Amino acid sequence: MIDTFASVGATHFDLTHTSVDGERRGFRPTQSTSQIKNSLPKLFPGAAERHNNIIVRPLSDKVTFVQLDDLDADALKRVGEAAFLTLTTSPGNHQAWIAVSDIKDREEAKDFSRRLRKGTGADKSASGATRVAGTVNYKRKYEPAFPTVRIEEAHPGRVVTKAQLEGRGLVTAPEPNVVAAAEPSKTRQTGPSQYRHRTNKAWPSYAIALAGAPPNRAGTGPDRSMADFTWCMTAIDWGWNIEETARKLPEVSERARQRVEQLRDGGYPLITAQNAAAEVERNDQQQRGRA
Repeated sequence: MIDTFASVGATHFDLTHTSVDGERRGFRPTQSTSQIKNSLPKLFPGAAERHNNIIVRPLSDKVTFVQLDDLDADALKRVGEAAFLTLTTSPGNHQAWIAVSDIKDREEAKDFSRRLRKGTGADKSASGATRVAGTVNYKRKYEPAFPTVRIEEAHPGRVVTKAQLEGRGLVTAPEPNVVAAAEPSKTRQTGPSQYRHRTNKAWPSYAIALAGAPPNRAGTGPDRSMADFTWCMTAIDWGWNIEETARKLPEVSERARQRVEQLRDGGYPLITAQNAAAEVERNDQQQRGRA
């Protein structure tokens, strides 16, 4: 698995250990390929004893890695030959990794990754980190029959371009820039493009967003990523801008807080807020079209 990542441009890896409850137990940043290949075999016995997850995040200045998570068999088949690595992380649940060669900067990477995830039906909030193949996926919902992460296919050296992915119909079209929805000093009134100044902006209730979320795939509770997304949409619709919403999300959402503090996924709140803002703007355009 590490060699396959390296074959498409990974030069370093962040290494994280988490407990069965998602608590971070260790973190080693920017490990070289040789360092992490030397470390992993020594970590496996202790991980099994302590029920630790071993998670890596590939890093590269040559390609953009896009993680397509929570894919069913049909979605994985659609991705097909675009992926250089596919994994089974739990029964019926798959993950595909794509390396894109011609993305210029971080902003373009965020936008293109979001549109690729949307086009393939993948989890919009994928963190870019994954459990190591051959290790056990320790989550309470799988207890006591914890599944082992397995490599389905590996295609070393497979790097694709944006055009190739778009040609396969895997990427949604670019969306208009969100401008009005991101203005912090205004909030919506009755029409999609009508605003009024508001001196006492309030944050929406996260409890309401959570109560209205659909069940998660395991059927063990609400889909918290969808609750995060819905809460961000409401906040932006009420006049908060993207950055303010992203800063506030970890304060109200336990899931967002865990992603930031335990998994060191500092980009999760901002990506969620950006996706929510785009959805708000798209809804506005649809309303304007019907008016």
